[in-house]
Amino acid sequence: MVQKVEKLQAFVWEGKDRKGNKSKGEVSGTNLALVKAQLRKQGIIPDKVKKKPKPLFGGSKKVTPFDIAMFTRQMATMMRAGVPLVQSFDIVTDGLENQGLRELISAVRNDVASGTSFANSLRRHPKHFDDLYCNLVDSGEKAGALETMLARIATYLEKTEILKKKVKKAMTYPIAVIVVAIVVTAILLVKVVPQFESLFQGFGADLPVFTQFIIGISEWMQKWWFVVLLGIVGSIFLFKEAKRRSQKFSDVVDRYVLKLPIVGEILDKSAVAKFGRVLSTTFASGVPLVDALESVAGATGNAVYRDAVLKIRDDVSSGTQLQASMKTTGVFPVMAVQLTSIGEESGNLDEMLEKVADHYESVVDDMVDNLTALMEPMIMAVLGVLVGGLIIGMYLPIFQMGQVV
Repeated sequence: MVQKVEKLQAFVWEGKDRKGNKSKGEVSGTNLALVKAQLRKQGIIPDKVKKKPKPLFGGSKKVTPFDIAMFTRQMATMMRAGVPLVQSFDIVTDGLENQGLRELISAVRNDVASGTSFANSLRRHPKHFDDLYCNLVDSGEKAGALETMLARIATYLEKTEILKKKVKKAMTYPIAVIVVAIVVTAILLVKVVPQFESLFQGFGADLPVFTQFIIGISEWMQKWWFVVLLGIVGSIFLFKEAKRRSQKFSDVVDRYVLKLPIVGEILDKSAVAKFGRVLSTTFASGVPLVDALESVAGATGNAVYRDAVLKIRDDVSSGTQLQASMKTTGVFPVMAVQLTSIGEESGNLDEMLEKVADHYESVVDDMVDNLTALMEPMIMAVLGVLVGGLIIGMYLPIFQMGQVV
């Protein structure tokens, strides 16, 4: 039977310390009695303890992966300076402004202070600390090199999140072009074209075919714009739900998205960079290669590379060299395979994999910058064609009248 975990709550307290001085502060706990007991263990005699009132507007900020990376880096710095683990938690927590992150770290700190291992304390918060993070911390604790392991994890998280941010930026630009084009066109069709249509009714002559076509679209949009809006919103919602609920559909999307021009290549190179970064971090941490590949499979972010890494894992477990198995999958670039081969032969696999990650992260960075520079004139060109086409269609009848006169 799974034991139910009580939800942590924030409490504010007032009391006296060991010297009799008045003091007050904030602490996290599951209930009032445990919080009082915790304060007494710290040498504080509590006079008043109550739940922290929730703010009228807003609440705790969302804890982002960048917050976790920052926390990990700070913990590594504290421990390298010789600060004990529990005291490191206190120092790091005092400097945090994000209340949600403060509560999360306080919960982990209290678990560690009560005798739970750092890794198991983290496992109680799977939303913020995934299996890879927890397993690496566990390895660091058992090896007696927790500060070194935390530094490696922090580097991995920082690099990974920067890479994700770049990929999102690359995906945002094409979507922005489409959205802006749709919004501008819809406004012109619904608000501007009808003004010209009322003007044309007094001409008493046949309108050009192109103008009639635009007016027809405008009349349809005025009548069914809500259907179009619901259709777009519904399609986006259904796509997201299908991708979340159906693994098969998600895998098909992953395969096709790699075939997209420019964006597909960026996603492809980012998957290779993630492969190198995660495998380098786990292998350098002392995790066996087969187990490390298991962690890498889910971290590449694409079904094509996930399946390839799982095949590599099976090949490696049966005695095949890593670089040979990578080559047979047909998805890894030649440079990545060659650097891996050099790493295996020289015994510096983790260093070579890190070079793979650094190289392809740099490639992604350059491609995103180039895409950004390319998309700016493309946005202007697309909007120019749409707006210009509508304006020409509306002014054609006026031009024809001028020729007749």
